[in-house]
Amino acid sequence: MSEAANTDTTAAAADTSNGKTGLADALREHFSGDAPITEKIQNFAKARPWASGMLVGVAGLLLAGTLRGKRR
Repeated sequence: MSEAANTDTTAAAADTSNGKTGLADALREHFSGDAPITEKIQNFAKARPWASGMLVGVAGLLLAGTLRGKRR
């Protein structure tokens, strides 16, 4: 009987997210399916505006660093 209860607990724990896996779960939820990529991005931005803003900011910094070039 304890094995069945343990299996149920493990399955329930795998379905719930915590603070560390919440963003990964949200990405998986919003970017899976057959919808166009622009619709997926819009849905993610509406659901998690701070995370999407930070992602755009980091991408912008990386792009700016790449375009700046190398100084000697």
